[in-house]
Amino acid sequence: MAQDKKQVEQITDMEVDFAKWFTDVCKKAELIDYSSIKGMFILRPYGYAIWENFQKILDGKFKETGHENVYLPMLIPESLLQKEKDHVEGFAPECAWVTYGGSEKLEERYCIRPTSETLFCEHYANIIHSHRDLPKLYNQWCSVLRWEKTSRPFLRHREFLWQEGHTMHATAEEAIAETEQMFNIYADFCEHYLAMPVVKGRKTDKEKFAGAEATYTVECMMHDKKALQAGTSHYFGDGFARAFDITFAGKDNQPHHPFQTSWGVSTRLIGGVIMTHGDNNGLVLPPRIAPIQVIIIPVAQHKEGVLEANQAVMNRLKAAGIRVKMDDSDQSAGWKFAEYEMKGVPLRLELGPKDMEKNQCVLVRRDNGEKSFVSLDSIEETVQAMLDAVQQGLYDKAKKNLDENTYACSSLEEVKERMSTQGGFAKTMWCGDLECELKMKEEAGVSSRCIPLEQEHLSDVCPVCGKPARHMVYWGVAY
Repeated sequence: MAQDKKQVEQITDMEVDFAKWFTDVCKKAELIDYSSIKGMFILRPYGYAIWENFQKILDGKFKETGHENVYLPMLIPESLLQKEKDHVEGFAPECAWVTYGGSEKLEERYCIRPTSETLFCEHYANIIHSHRDLPKLYNQWCSVLRWEKTSRPFLRHREFLWQEGHTMHATAEEAIAETEQMFNIYADFCEHYLAMPVVKGRKTDKEKFAGAEATYTVECMMHDKKALQAGTSHYFGDGFARAFDITFAGKDNQPHHPFQTSWGVSTRLIGGVIMTHGDNNGLVLPPRIAPIQVIIIPVAQHKEGVLEANQAVMNRLKAAGIRVKMDDSDQSAGWKFAEYEMKGVPLRLELGPKDMEKNQCVLVRRDNGEKSFVSLDSIEETVQAMLDAVQQGLYDKAKKNLDENTYACSSLEEVKERMSTQGGFAKTMWCGDLECELKMKEEAGVSSRCIPLEQEHLSDVCPVCGKPARHMVYWGVAY
């Protein structure tokens, strides 16, 4: 395969330069390209197809839980943004502003949405009047703009695609249940579709979303032992409702403020898939979100009947609901092997004259390179079983990485030492004080990833100050 690999562009080995490896994969697997504006990337068809699969799966889950899709404007008047003080302060450094309409200077600046809480609140104030109007379970698929100083493909775009759910509820209990439900949907999506094991938890006050009372997060570990925040769900209480004067007549005929949530994931998750599963031959995609699950490579396709036999297999797999493509181009077989390895296609199927004589084909797994000779008689069932094995194999490998690089520490010095030599997630107790959280960042170079829902009692004291501990926290270096 090394010889074949030379026929496509090389990528940097991840052990040499992980950041360069990541960028090489994004480019050479044809996921992304650069535009003329820094931080604004072009999602190429293959990259966008992955996002479409994310959308299809998540949108189905949202609708199963009663959510409806809407679309709101991309511009937010500055006066509207200013209504929620904590929220605007959190996003102010990242806002991009429109000051001219055509050749006319605008009387008021418009912010290009970094997120849409304020727009939804304005809308909800107009349509929520009675308890009968609740709950409002809305979701929006759109792009947002955040003027990041530094950018990286998928991980930090100035403009990126996402979904943002915004819901209103009559009671705090209903809103909290919604926050937790959507948070669990994200965790399930990461684990069962993206083969990315997660740590579920709640953000500290320092790390929570601007304006939220509580932020729940799904944290994943990448191949290089760094953390990626894969999805967040926020409980706002009635803070936004009060700021925007949203009220409804309750069953008691008295005015009440509704309780709000928001939740979202973005194309950053594609970066997570790359960094969790990729290898030095390129991208490795979990079958459940791969645009192409099986690539068929005809062997000796110039010989009589070969293309027809491959076409017949492709038609059978398509009829079984498998996403399959046949490459009958004039490129060499070796070039094709390397090309679809780079693109991370989960299974390669090879079928040539000798295989036809034996009523068999060759299946090659992308995750481990394992090659099998299988009968064509039940090819649909065989391929589906192998796709399931690839999916599980990727999850198991990622779970091993997470488990082997998560460890308990009893002191700040131990966190510093383990992080400098191993990386990963350090688990410690914590008193809950911001000063200790900041000191951990300053001295060990780690941020709090979450207060995990599954708490462990590691000791009685905070490793930074020695005061009584309140929580167990995961710490790590994050993207």
